[in-house]
Amino acid sequence: MFEQDPRFSDNLSTDHLKEAARLMTVCNSCRYCEGLCAVFPAMELRRSFEEGDLNYLANLCHSCGACYQDCQFSPPHEFNVNVPQTLAKVRADSYQSYAWPKAFQPLFNRNGLAITVIAALSVAAFILGFALWHDPEVLFKGGSFYRLMPHNVMAGLFGAVFLYMIIAMTMGVRAYWKDIGAASVSAGQIPSLWQAMKDAGQLRYLDGGGVGCYNEDEKPSDNRRFYHHLTFYGFMLCFAATTTGTIYHYAFGWEAPYELFSLPKLFGILGGIGLVIGPVGLAHAKAKRHDDLKDAAAKGMEAAFLLMLFTTGLSGLLLMALRETPLMGLTLSLHLGVVFALFLTMPYGKFVHGIYRFGALVLYAAERKVHRAAQPARKTA
Repeated sequence: MFEQDPRFSDNLSTDHLKEAARLMTVCNSCRYCEGLCAVFPAMELRRSFEEGDLNYLANLCHSCGACYQDCQFSPPHEFNVNVPQTLAKVRADSYQSYAWPKAFQPLFNRNGLAITVIAALSVAAFILGFALWHDPEVLFKGGSFYRLMPHNVMAGLFGAVFLYMIIAMTMGVRAYWKDIGAASVSAGQIPSLWQAMKDAGQLRYLDGGGVGCYNEDEKPSDNRRFYHHLTFYGFMLCFAATTTGTIYHYAFGWEAPYELFSLPKLFGILGGIGLVIGPVGLAHAKAKRHDDLKDAAAKGMEAAFLLMLFTTGLSGLLLMALRETPLMGLTLSLHLGVVFALFLTMPYGKFVHGIYRFGALVLYAAERKVHRAAQPARKTA
């Protein structure tokens, strides 16, 4: 039986990190998978693995599953090399370990779905209560959103939670950036950032080395990439709709509702469609995925993330359709509750995977640049 080398594990804090260090030691000796994604070339630049290194590699992993299919030591081999599942566990642990403030770190430990649903319904109930107290008749009248809740109240409430989300995520990313040693190769420079933006924008490493992502069997597919794109760009379009509407309101004095072919409406409709189709596709792919490739403990957190995005898109589209009906008040309350809960829980759920993965791509781009620059000097020597 393959024994774990204590030199690479005694200083690691969790069993998941120790197992990841063991696997990286095996993979560093084999290197058969080095052409599949960014994880293995980044791994080869190291001879031992500290906690920050493993968190970096785990967030660099896109969980395409190609290495599991190609590895000669994957289960049921006695070496039991399962890189996608092990790095998924380390990745989920990293979200919690970098969360700020530390008192909130256990927030999404196995109960993310329940907490998110309760938060959304609680905020929706608060908004309904506010409307009933302020003017009960408005709740069942179509028309302007601001009859239900004044614009300044809405802007203040959501501005506060958005600011908190930005601060909490900034503090988490700051700790992550320091831990993975990004400053040692000046990873924050423009060329590295630009390369990471291109890699993230096209999900470059979700292709299994060019053939696609593995899910339920040995037949690769690009379905996950497609649904990831719909989800990500759907979210960005919805954010653009909100931003554009804010600019219209404060810069030009143009108040909602806006025309069908206005930018806020066009961004919102396209974004809402992306947030409905994308999360459903990802949830379907996740359900069909082979158990050996999944982290079962993260199921609640992942379900909460997809549900919140889906409900944000669906409730937004319904709000547009039902705006002039008596159901507008109820729909608006639900939509605002979901959006509020989404932003409030962002620093403590699956959403941060995109931020940390982008940081890992930035570091990888910087390391590649340093490595390429050192190559001629080695050849000359």
